[in-house]
Amino acid sequence: MDLAHQQHVTVALLSDTHGVLDEHVRRIACDCDVVVHAGDILDPDLLGALQPRTGHVIAVRGNNDTPRQWPPQTAHLLERLPDTAVLELPGGRLAVEHGHRVMPASHRHQKLRARHPDARVIVYGHTHMLTVDQTGSIWVVNPGAAGRVRTFGGPSCLVLTATVDNWHLQSHRFTK
Repeated sequence: MDLAHQQHVTVALLSDTHGVLDEHVRRIACDCDVVVHAGDILDPDLLGALQPRTGHVIAVRGNNDTPRQWPPQTAHLLERLPDTAVLELPGGRLAVEHGHRVMPASHRHQKLRARHPDARVIVYGHTHMLTVDQTGSIWVVNPGAAGRVRTFGGPSCLVLTATVDNWHLQSHRFTK
């Protein structure tokens, strides 16, 4: 998807909903221009509940997005979910993948940067741990779990604001 020509784009970054979307996260997503889901969705109706301003939702397949774990009548929709996706934004490229195939975990950020050398930010999920690594020229972020499973302190998400000259991340965590 190419939004590079826009002046200002807000992107809700979320992952690991495991079939349940926290209402706070849903509201944040609806206030953004685009939603990026980094996998482990488990129910396609959840993607339909995400209604960003432009209507654009980008999602990738996680290790738990399997025919056995999705509702039986929806398993055919898994074929539409890519393993990776790219979003062109003002000022750079966002790459997304679930991250479960990038091992060992201790080198995950380094390996993700090597896999996506043209990205300005890489979004991954899988660990359920909210992480913002801005140590390199390519940021590597994990929005944590946006559902109820292993939230490590509460459901969370990130919001990326992108302009040609500036990118900014804001973390959101909701305690129960």
